[in-house]
Amino acid sequence: MKILLTGANGYIGMRLLPLLLDQGHEVICAVRNANRLSVDTELRKKIEVVEIDFLETPTPEILPKDLDAAYYLIHSMSTSTSDFDEKEALSAKNFNEYLKNTDCKQVIYLSGIVNDDDLSKHLKSRQNVENILYEGKADLTVLRAAIIVGSGSASFEIIRDLCEKLPVMVTPSWVKTRCQPIAVRDVLNYLTGVLGNEDCYNDSFDIGGPDILSYKQMMQEYSKYRGLSLYILDVPFLSPKLSSYWLYFVTSTSYKLALNLVDSMRIEVITKDKRLQQSLNIEPISYVEAIDLAFKKIKQNQVVSSWKDSMISGRFSKDLRKYVEVPDQGCLKDEQSILLKNPEKALENIWGIGGQNGWYYANSLWRLRGYLDKLFGGVGLRRGRTHPTKLYEGDSLDFWRVILADKKERRLLLFAEMKVPGEAWLEFKIDDKNVLHQTATFRPRGLYGRLYWYTMLPFHYFIFSGMINRIANK
Repeated sequence: MKILLTGANGYIGMRLLPLLLDQGHEVICAVRNANRLSVDTELRKKIEVVEIDFLETPTPEILPKDLDAAYYLIHSMSTSTSDFDEKEALSAKNFNEYLKNTDCKQVIYLSGIVNDDDLSKHLKSRQNVENILYEGKADLTVLRAAIIVGSGSASFEIIRDLCEKLPVMVTPSWVKTRCQPIAVRDVLNYLTGVLGNEDCYNDSFDIGGPDILSYKQMMQEYSKYRGLSLYILDVPFLSPKLSSYWLYFVTSTSYKLALNLVDSMRIEVITKDKRLQQSLNIEPISYVEAIDLAFKKIKQNQVVSSWKDSMISGRFSKDLRKYVEVPDQGCLKDEQSILLKNPEKALENIWGIGGQNGWYYANSLWRLRGYLDKLFGGVGLRRGRTHPTKLYEGDSLDFWRVILADKKERRLLLFAEMKVPGEAWLEFKIDDKNVLHQTATFRPRGLYGRLYWYTMLPFHYFIFSGMINRIANK
């Protein structure tokens, strides 16, 4: 089958893509920026990539007419706390326009469980998107899931952050809300199982795991699996806004995502039917088994995708391609260079920077900068990195975003997503003479931006000088 995969850069899309290829399907990946599709060279050769922004006016001729099916995996919950529902509705309408001129027979949409009468704004938006997609030309199959548990998923990483960092928690009342977590492996089995299945056309199905747990029980089960001591005291007086700040400061989530999550966490998300589980003969795995599988992937450095690499986890939602060209005019720079004795090893060190490896020099100062950034509403250092040695354009890297990662050209370019009064780049490049050039570029915003740079100048010289020497000699 010829399949359109939207949201191919996302957490589910990245995991669904190789499964579809293994099943012999021809896949067209729809992304806003083709350079951000974080797949290896061999996989890239097997797919077609089209650049589509579903918030812009449609140009339907970009898609082939002979499509058989399409996956709709587009969500905007984390980009805004106010108008994300309008964006999601617009994306769905434009998606229908794109499919009008194709032969697409089935659209598969991954939604949220909407069985409660009093839905959050997030779940109302998902339900509205369902209704819009039902108006489209193709037959629709909707899979409604609760929270998804897997290595790199937002739900798993939030629970992981909370339990690993806080042995004692004072929690809001929503920790008593029940939900039905589902393993990402089971979600993928459902997504592939309904493909081309006419019994699933024009129907919506709830999907969930075998366990119905409160968020408190989920944290307790996680701590028990990890051998951690955990004491939870839930109180009724933490407002949604305070709860959101609590999640934001303790976990790696963005504030916008935290606010929308807290709004949804007051709603029970429990399945009401098992029709699809029975018809596809899927035996879902337990919550604890899902945690175990997630940690096996983490230990083996096989985390395929992480919500943190999404643009929504950082400071910008814009197309970052315009930042590839580092400006010269009106900029302040710190330039360091060193002749390399072992350029191959230095290149490995560059590609391994950040995350668990740290920044090779004065890591305590980097951590302090991360704490200050988080305090003032930035992303901090908590995002880390998805893989310890691989980098792709668009990946998050602590409080940086990878703009360019070309190992053949021996060049890595990062763009700052921390809170700064301006724009900042950090570039590593090894030239033909095996000289490593390390350049920090800052384009200040007004007088405050210049004061910031000159205040930090002594620290920059100390840190950047030490860092380049460690990269060269580590």
